[in-house]
Amino acid sequence: MSATLKVSHRAIGAEVRRGAYQVELDGKPVGSVEMNETMETPVEPGRHTLHVRNGRNSSQTKTFDVADGDIVAFRCTGKRFLPLFLASFVVPSLALVLIRE
Repeated sequence: MSATLKVSHRAIGAEVRRGAYQVELDGKPVGSVEMNETMETPVEPGRHTLHVRNGRNSSQTKTFDVADGDIVAFRCTGKRFLPLFLASFVVPSLALVLIRE
């Protein structure tokens, strides 16, 4: 048996970075998620890393543990406070955010 990873692309209010986000699990692409959609993928139990990107913009890498049969959910968004939004033009890894739900 395996576990499930869910990644949703949602924002409250307006979001400038609305394109599809590429989802990487353990450094390998596993799919993409469009605005207001959710993708699911099976994962093996254990420790994993998650990362999303949209062109040069990306999130920081999140590490999570998952047990057999569990569901792990993350929400990703490009909505940031103005100072972080502006800083993301210099540091692209600040552009997107992954939030565990």
